[in-house]
Amino acid sequence: MFGLVVLIAASVVALWWGATRGLEGKELVTARLDALKVGLSLGVGGGGLFALYLTWRRQRAVEATLAHQLQVAADTKAHQERVAADAREDATARRITELYTKAVEQLGSDKAPVRLGGVYALERLAQDNPSQRQTIVNVLCSYLGMPYQPPAVGPLTPEASMDEQLDQRERVQERRVRLTAQRVLTTHLARSADDRFWPGLDLDLTGAYLIDFALRNCEVGAVSFEQATFTGKTWFDDTTFTGGAAFGLASFHDDVSFRRATFNGSGIDARITFEGTVFNGATYFADATFTAKNDYILFMAANFNHFAEFTGATFDGTAVFSHATFTSGANFIEATFTELADFGHTRFSETVAFLDTTFQGLVNFPETPESTSSKFMLEGVRTSDSTARWPPGWTAVADEDEAGILRLVRSDMQETSTAATD
Repeated sequence: MFGLVVLIAASVVALWWGATRGLEGKELVTARLDALKVGLSLGVGGGGLFALYLTWRRQRAVEATLAHQLQVAADTKAHQERVAADAREDATARRITELYTKAVEQLGSDKAPVRLGGVYALERLAQDNPSQRQTIVNVLCSYLGMPYQPPAVGPLTPEASMDEQLDQRERVQERRVRLTAQRVLTTHLARSADDRFWPGLDLDLTGAYLIDFALRNCEVGAVSFEQATFTGKTWFDDTTFTGGAAFGLASFHDDVSFRRATFNGSGIDARITFEGTVFNGATYFADATFTAKNDYILFMAANFNHFAEFTGATFDGTAVFSHATFTSGANFIEATFTELADFGHTRFSETVAFLDTTFQGLVNFPETPESTSSKFMLEGVRTSDSTARWPPGWTAVADEDEAGILRLVRSDMQETSTAATD
């Protein structure tokens, strides 16, 4: 402000003296009046500019204050929202913990209806809280892995004591609880378009007692059914196992079907193992795919006590059937083995068919006296392994239509063909 006054005064003085120099009389008075008017005009204009400047400063201060207030309000609101969200999360976590604890307590009840309620409570909790699904599946698997004595077959005799009747009733009720727990697993692991599907879960049913187990059209991660007992018919048709699959020392008391099942064998333990597994009923692996790159597909020492069907199966990995026992017929028709196929020391009691089977890797068959050519149907077998050990009575000859490929023929037929040529 002071600078503006000085500037105006200097302008008036300059005009008053400089612009009127040499003038006299009336002209001098007129010139000095004009200089005064100019000075006054500059004063008025400068005051207006200064007023505008003050207004701008005041507006800017108001806007800065308002922006600060808005920022403070926004920060306060964000903090309050974070606190509220944390409170909601804590409340949800506490609620989940309470529901989970109560459901597990129900599952441990000595009353079957209470245990059944615990299974349903866990199912609802898992459905509503995806982060809890693996934990709840683990609990249900652990329950199915607990010791279980099935009810007696048929009605009790009239002479049965009250204790025997109560025990039978408890076993029947426990069977229902177990079937419900199985249903929860098989229902939510089945691929479907709705939100009932629980993807990406592992199953650990080691030592479990399973009844009419039906894991059809499902998708699971790594699974363990080692030492499990399967009663009634069992189905794994069209199911995909995305991790390792362990069925070692499991026992299937009735028919079991793995038709079109896919074993991907990925993860840390990519093995697919049925080592020492007992199949007492008919076994179906038709069109199944076993993929275990750089690992094993193990049927070592498995016992097939009924017909075994592997028609159209693909073994993409080292397939080991050594020391396995087939007490009935078996089919490997049109199967494909991409790596080593080891049937060394495998015992075939009945006819086994490998018609049109393809062996892309090394092959090892038993050379025991009982492994006569009549037990093996190897017509149409294709292989590139010229060093393969085949059952007695079979010879690999060059394929006439495909270079580098050998096909199997009976040795007696080869001798007959050679004699006819001679």
